[in-house]
Amino acid sequence: MLGRIPVDPPVVLAPMAGITNVAFRQLCREQGAGIYVCEMITTVALAVRNPKTEKMIEFGPDEQPRSMQLYGVDPDITAKAVRRVVDENLADHIDLNFGCSVKKITSKGGGSAIPWKRRLFGSIVKAAVDAAAPAGIPVTVKMRKGIDDEHLTYVEAGLIAQEAGAKWVALHARTAAQRYSGEADWESIATLKQALDVPVLGNGDIWEADDALRMVAETGCDGVVVGRGCLGRPWLFADLAAAFAGRPERVMPSLGEVALVMRRHAELLTLWWGKEREAVTDFRKHVAWYLKGFPVGSELRRSMAMASSLMELDDLLGKLDHEVPFPEANLGQPRGRTNSPAKVVLPYGWLDDRDSEAVPEDAEHDDSGG
Repeated sequence: MLGRIPVDPPVVLAPMAGITNVAFRQLCREQGAGIYVCEMITTVALAVRNPKTEKMIEFGPDEQPRSMQLYGVDPDITAKAVRRVVDENLADHIDLNFGCSVKKITSKGGGSAIPWKRRLFGSIVKAAVDAAAPAGIPVTVKMRKGIDDEHLTYVEAGLIAQEAGAKWVALHARTAAQRYSGEADWESIATLKQALDVPVLGNGDIWEADDALRMVAETGCDGVVVGRGCLGRPWLFADLAAAFAGRPERVMPSLGEVALVMRRHAELLTLWWGKEREAVTDFRKHVAWYLKGFPVGSELRRSMAMASSLMELDDLLGKLDHEVPFPEANLGQPRGRTNSPAKVVLPYGWLDDRDSEAVPEDAEHDDSGG
């Protein structure tokens, strides 16, 4: 349970910038139940009603529960943003992002840099929890292991979040320095689970439904957060529903069936955007993920990645060999972003005083999406 919200199966779609909009969330929800979180919303953008953000906080008419992830560095602005969520009934669940590891965020003291400042971190979480309490909106936290292996924070931060009233803590089992490289350290999820009383969710390297079952078995975590594994494979949520229900079936669509999902995705984007050209242009980024592992020529792939209308996309999808079976050799392979470890860029002197509650300067920005 998430407050009053049942979560069955215990699966959460991770927010992904430019990906987890209304259309993609609906596509995934059509495959299986769970919590489907919108793109990351900055608290200042929500508070000042940034036009781009107003579009991003939309939910489908039948989308329940409505789950919104917020990024913020200032307890006061966080409280203001959450009060708007409460006053205008914008969401049923709020997740707080403390896992972003990109340079433009950490260099200002935001994202995965914040848990190092334990008092500031706790103040942000408590501000959100207190502001959400009148409406009974549950607040959860997502974070990484720490800044790097010398500056781990996840157990202490988990305890602080629990004390502040977070309903669960989700751990991406990598440090900020790892970014999306290497393998996730599932042992850290087990360590956090042993330390906390609130539910702990695990995130990292769930490429197939059986990975989720293995993570739960190995770590004792209460649920899983899935990000890159579902890119170009929204049917992963059907596999996850089957896996958690103890059923053996797994979806392995033919290329023709994948083509139907691609067309559905583009159609849903068109409904959400309200403009076909913009929607199909947005869809282009998904083409390579959907076709990964299938024997599709480079010219056809390139043409799909340049389509600008549904009619053009339909024509290209019709040129696929619909009888080609799913490439089973592709199962268990990483998808989406991969990169190398890198030193985390932090504000000058950031590591010196862990108990400072000073709000980092210029870390807030009024543009959502990461």
